[in-house]
Amino acid sequence: VQLVESGGGSVQPGGSLRLSCAASGFDFSSHDMSWYRQAPGKKREFVARVTRGSAMTEYQGSVKGRFSISRDDVKNTVYLQMNSLKPEDTAVYWCYVVSWRNGAPYDHWGQGTQVTVSS
Repeated sequence: VQLVESGGGSVQPGGSLRLSCAASGFDFSSHDMSWYRQAPGKKREFVARVTRGSAMTEYQGSVKGRFSISRDDVKNTVYLQMNSLKPEDTAVYWCYVVSWRNGAPYDHWGQGTQVTVSS
């Protein structure tokens, strides 16, 4: 399993960024995909999730209405569109998937991409 994030960077408050996570090594279309983030001095936290087939999306309360998660099962890529960014969105963002083998779950993370929101 390989997850490669891109799209991070520096942006002013109120700006937008779109993160991408290119996945390989597993049946992407059959797995829920998530984004997590970790701000300096804080624990890693859930941001958003999209189920297989895009049947359902779920968001952390602080990003609802500003962030949108989506997936492209042809490109094996999951996206996180982030609008109206705030300084408190500054964090390293990771793509995450759980795979299953012999009934046991395995966590997979990308390398992370830095998002900095600052004036």
